[in-house]
Amino acid sequence: MDTNISKVAIITGASRGIGRAIALRLAQDNIAVVVNYAHRASDADDVVQAIEAAGGRAIALQGDVANASDCARLFDATEAEYGGVDIVINNAGVIQPGTTMLADTDDALYERIFAINTRGTFNMLRLAATRMRSNGRIVNFSSSVIGLALPGYAIYAGSKAAVETFTNIFAKELRGKGISVTAVAPGPTATDLFMEGKTPELVERLGKMAPLERLGTPDDIADTVAFLVGPQGAWVNGQTLRVNGGIV
Repeated sequence: MDTNISKVAIITGASRGIGRAIALRLAQDNIAVVVNYAHRASDADDVVQAIEAAGGRAIALQGDVANASDCARLFDATEAEYGGVDIVINNAGVIQPGTTMLADTDDALYERIFAINTRGTFNMLRLAATRMRSNGRIVNFSSSVIGLALPGYAIYAGSKAAVETFTNIFAKELRGKGISVTAVAPGPTATDLFMEGKTPELVERLGKMAPLERLGTPDDIADTVAFLVGPQGAWVNGQTLRVNGGIV
């Protein structure tokens, strides 16, 4: 156990994209980071190496957040390595493979999206209620697709709408523990997952939708998370912050 650290963060889905950016950003603030991944072990190891090369502390832990036992192992291993958990970032998630109308959604797609986006967040929150140290921070991940209400994204948006409701109510249920619960709802963000399957013309069009006329970057989102878990974000609780350049 490392006795020289002040805060410890579990970041789910942190091997690439927004999760990777969050891990790197929080490490800059002297937070020990647990880089959770489901399948991409080499990518997670790369994140750990980048953090350690910059003088930070990190470990990579495999686990599927849709599995409650895996989530418990994340807490167990983090406590064994660092002594406790102060911050939980529920970033792990999946999106639909392009637009899929609700009427065309098969059971497998529905189950996959809700298993990771909704059940995964639920699994981590349920454990956080009893496993986190007092005065901690939880940041969940929603999506600005909820506000856009785009046809073809009903299932994805529905899975994230549940997360926003969890956020507001769970913040109240943790009364007395000093733990804040917030959510971040990014708009279109330039990650490999977002770019997959999109033509350059579509990416350009999506980038022009926001008044600031660009896609978000993983660092834009990571900086917002750093604010929420840092001292300046101490009075933000039970809220969903839409980080989308004004798209909605």
